[in-house]
Parts: sequence; C-alpha cells; structure tokens
Amino acid sequence: MDLRSARLELKELVWDDLDVIHELNSFPEVDEFNTLGIPKSLDDTRESMAPAIEDKSNSPRTKYAWGLWFENQLAGKAGMNVMPQKYRRAEIYYVLNPKFWGRGIATEAAKTLVSFGFNELNLHRIEAGVATENIASINVLEKLGMTREGVGRKILPIRGKWVDNYAYSIIEDDPRDF
Repeated sequence: MDLRSARLELKELVWDDLDVIHELNSFPEVDEFNTLGIPKSLDDTRESMAPAIEDKSNSPRTKYAWGLWFENQLAGKAGMNVMPQKYRRAEIYYVLNPKFWGRGIATEAAKTLVSFGFNELNLHRIEAGVATENIASINVLEKLGMTREGVGRKILPIRGKWVDNYAYSIIEDDPRDF
C-alpha cells in the first residue's frame, strides 16, 4: 500500500530497507523524543520493523509503516497503528532525518496519513502523541488541524526518564484543507 503526495513517495517498508532505517534510527537528533532509543544493532532495527512488515498479510491490517522518499532519498519514516475496527481509529507517527528538517516534509507526510486514514480506511478518529517539549512535532500536528486534548503526565520512557506527552486528535468531520 504505497502512497504519494505532491513531493513524497511513501513506500511500505520491506526488509531491503533495513540498513537505511537503521541509519535513520541511529541519529541522536532523531532519538531525542523517541521512546525506542538508538538501536544497538541491526537486530534491534529488524525487531522494530517486523510488526508492520509481518502485518501486511493480515486482513484487516493493524500496522502500516512507510519510508518517506524525497528526491530519491530516504527522508524519514511514518506509520499508522489501527485499533480494532469497531473503534474506527488509529494513531499516526513520523520520524525525519535531520538533514530534511524545515522543509515541510513531516507535515506533508502526516497529511497524507490522515487522508489515507479517513478516505481509504474509513476511520472516524486519528490520534497522535507528542512529547511536550517536541515543539517541531507539535507544530506539525497543529498544522493538520489536530486538537490538543490533554497531557499524559510522565507517560513516555525516554532515555531513562519519564516525560510528559500531549494527546492530539482529528475527527473525520473536523475542518481540514487537505
């Protein structure tokens, strides 16, 4: 299930992407607000990729993961975790290589995920969580028209500390310009 936007190709992750995803996950800047931590080995990266790759054969699917390709380079990754069908909701996430920061790529990718969720998966609600100090990601979610619903106190384990998290969502009939 590959997706496209104006500037991006969102290609579902495959095992051949292991090395480039491992490199992406190894940037200290990428790890700053990431609960996974920097992988110690390719096996760690393989383990983090496995759920979405293995879920491709399931119906209905519950996990999607895409590489974000910009000008034939892996700019980042994004994904969606879908809850049981009766809830019609999912959570999105994205991670960007620092060399691609500040170009609107995360916003474009997130808009593509939201559109896919509402238009293709018939979702009612799409959620995202973000560490309260992650200003760049907060800006992305707010550009999507997501609403900040609250704060989870000391909910994210990041580098041995418990960090607060904002909960965001957008509902299928919320206004949006995409």
